[in-house]
Amino acid sequence: MDILIIDDDRSIRESTLMAVEGLDHYGEAVENSALALTRLREDKFDLVILDLMLGRESGLDVLTAIKKQNPAQAVVMFTAQATISAAVEATRRGAIDFIEKPFHLERLRQVLSLANKTKYLESRVAELETEVKAQTMEPQFQSQDGTVQAVLELLFRAADTTASILILGQSGTGKSVAARAVHQASHFAGKPLITVSCPSLSKELLESDLFGHVKGAFTGAIKDHWGKVKAAEGGTLFLDEIGELPLELQPKLLRLLQEREYERLGENKTRTAEVRIIAATNKDLEAEVAAGRFREDLFYRLNVITVTMPPLRDRPGDVPIFAGNYLKFFASQMKRRVTGFSVEAQRCLLSYPWPGNLRELRNCIERAVILAPGPEILPRDLPINIQGPAGPGATSGAPAAGSMISLEELEREHIRRIVDATPTIQEAARVLGIDAATIYRRRRKAEA
Repeated sequence: MDILIIDDDRSIRESTLMAVEGLDHYGEAVENSALALTRLREDKFDLVILDLMLGRESGLDVLTAIKKQNPAQAVVMFTAQATISAAVEATRRGAIDFIEKPFHLERLRQVLSLANKTKYLESRVAELETEVKAQTMEPQFQSQDGTVQAVLELLFRAADTTASILILGQSGTGKSVAARAVHQASHFAGKPLITVSCPSLSKELLESDLFGHVKGAFTGAIKDHWGKVKAAEGGTLFLDEIGELPLELQPKLLRLLQEREYERLGENKTRTAEVRIIAATNKDLEAEVAAGRFREDLFYRLNVITVTMPPLRDRPGDVPIFAGNYLKFFASQMKRRVTGFSVEAQRCLLSYPWPGNLRELRNCIERAVILAPGPEILPRDLPINIQGPAGPGATSGAPAAGSMISLEELEREHIRRIVDATPTIQEAARVLGIDAATIYRRRRKAEA
């Protein structure tokens, strides 16, 4: 935990700081309320240990100020002049415990254990609230396709084991949703599900995010940090887009998988982790191994239970199911009286190949619910590229394959349609098979 100690007595500050760090926690110490409130605004601390008599200040008043600034902040009071009335008042103002000075190390250990349990329970409540909200609002993963049903059946059979699971498939096919379903169906369901997005950070920051770091491990590491491996203790660690994991970090992940051991960045102390690993990628890992970009031993260690989520174009029967679910979800969210699709709109949805898979379909239906003026979604409410070149509502003059136009014009229109149909430029780049910078350059050229 990260702990802030507030006491005007230097010897007490230093001895408490030594005790906290001796129990493997990160600590900082300040001598007055002004410094304390500033640090609490600048950074997040799991626990504050606050003196009841803070020089000329009342620790109870400082407690009130801390709680006003952050009502969820956990605070423990300590004093050399403990009274029942002071303890009652401190509890009334939000303190979670009270320590008498001088205190024994075992008493401090008990208080920190209580604070840690309180922190876990609060985070668990927040997780459950998020899960309940997601389950009551966001459409659940379901399919009528035999291939997808077989995939889900295999995943659920493996859910209640500790075996590593590897989920393959294109972007947007539902890999993260499947991972969440596996976690919820397992005996890990009462523990955290922590996601690490492998392409989102540099190698150094990703290593810190995953394994944690100690103070001074790199420029900007001003305090100790527990990584997501620690946060997932007893639960599931979901490594999204594992194919993007830097080669330098792969031996450390292999060690975590094989020996359940890891070390924080800048630290020599070996720590153990009881976590279940689920990984997902849109890359061909066997090809990555052959190219030397992915370790063969890590691939085989991940490849215990492997499934492939088929693209949406290979399961057209799922299109009306997901489209209908998304329609109900967004209509309820936006309080729109949109109840269905016209026959022509259904035909458009079924004839489109959905290169962006479920993510693209979700984005399409959200847009259509916003634009639909009546109770039915019509072709004109769909993105232009989904309406089809000759579909109702198609933009007049929009070029189509076979039209008497240049290849450059056709390419420009195709890029524009994909950009309109996808939530981000990065996603459009993935669908088109080019980098985002190329899209930006071509758009600037077209606008020039």
